[in-house]
Amino acid sequence: MADILIIDTDKKFAAHMAKDLSRHEMDTKYCNSIAKAIRLLHTGNYKAVMLDEDLPEGKVLDYITAIRKIQPYPEVIVLSQTGDPNAAEQAIQNGAWDYITKPPSTHRIIAIINRVKEYHTERQAKCSTVSLRREGIIGNSRTLQSCLDKVAQASTSDTNVLITGNTGTGKELFAKAIHKNSAREKNPFVVVDCAALPDTLAENLLFGHERGAYTSADSSSVGLIKQADGGTLFLDEIGELPLAMQKVFLRVLEGRSFRPVGGVKEVKSNFRLLAATNRNLQDMSVAGEFRQDLFYRLRGINIQLPSLQTISEDINDLTCHFIRRHCQRLKIDSKGFSPDLLNALMLYEWPGNIRELINTIEQAISRAETETVLYPRHLPRTIRAQIARRELEKKGPKTIRQENKIADSASYPDLKTYRSEQTAGIEKRYLKDLIEITNGDIKQSCHISGLSRARFYALIKQHGIPRIVSR
Repeated sequence: MADILIIDTDKKFAAHMAKDLSRHEMDTKYCNSIAKAIRLLHTGNYKAVMLDEDLPEGKVLDYITAIRKIQPYPEVIVLSQTGDPNAAEQAIQNGAWDYITKPPSTHRIIAIINRVKEYHTERQAKCSTVSLRREGIIGNSRTLQSCLDKVAQASTSDTNVLITGNTGTGKELFAKAIHKNSAREKNPFVVVDCAALPDTLAENLLFGHERGAYTSADSSSVGLIKQADGGTLFLDEIGELPLAMQKVFLRVLEGRSFRPVGGVKEVKSNFRLLAATNRNLQDMSVAGEFRQDLFYRLRGINIQLPSLQTISEDINDLTCHFIRRHCQRLKIDSKGFSPDLLNALMLYEWPGNIRELINTIEQAISRAETETVLYPRHLPRTIRAQIARRELEKKGPKTIRQENKIADSASYPDLKTYRSEQTAGIEKRYLKDLIEITNGDIKQSCHISGLSRARFYALIKQHGIPRIVSR
């Protein structure tokens, strides 16, 4: 298995570098495009990628992001012709291991690769010593396992952790797993929903107040930060924290102390900070919407959670788990599910991620009533309609080509005729599947297709599809 992958359009340079590294017992491969590189990275276990900054296919920062999504991700070393300091800073901020000017000396590259290998060896050793309790985290994909490795890493320290990911990816679940696997597990885990903090009461909720601090303050109150003393403070959706509160909280982070509303003495709180957001805090800091100094404080360890679509291999395990869990809650026998249902779930894009999957499974169980097996027909109509569209997009053109093989060149139609025939075939298949998916619901069919009622009826008449009754 190769250790290093060189991505460079200069074949002579790449071949020379690969040969030099191979002499030092570093197995090296090279390719000339990011598309080829991604395929190779998915089939191997590379420790490092040497990435040319000037590939013609796009932006190097996007390449760094794409490569680091492949698990277990290799470290990226950017190779530059110009040695631009601004480009170097951006590359490092986006996750590159190093940024060096071409042509690099073989000695320097070997030193960098050796440091990368040492780092990965140490990280794996640390992770292997931790018997991780998953706390409800389901799945065994390489991407998810990489996130769990970071949970293990975070649980052995008191470093601040920033958990990022789209809505519904399980950020609070991962925060709880870090807490439960840490030395603070027996102490409080306090959640602060930053999106729900009212501006007028934010300081009172976070810092508490002394008796007499305001008219109705008949007694003192302990704030959430003090409640987390000895334990973990989890700031959920920290991207929604107002700028004024960001400044105040930065001071709390620096000294782990604060002053309750109406108080004169500083109060200490020994908490471990975890934060989560579905927003890009780096972009927000550039736009002046989030304090840059607070952002850098937060991301001691960054765990980027994957969308459900990118870990589709975990959908089977997740489905089994959530069916079993919901049936237990309802105190009914657990249900099975058909292969067709699993295929349907794999096709859907899941914009709401795992949270949407849970809700979908619960709805399917409800629709199944006394049936012991779940089928695609038990899924919500909106999801079934989207799945039908995905199926058509995936197999439509290929099916058309197979169904319309041309016997010889003499019978091949002109472009206008060919286009008309293919469009008609696509329209007919789409409308028939849409009507089946919506069970003949005209209103829903028009909504999904974007057609007016008059146009919808005209098309089904044109294609000879039996007229259906409006519902």
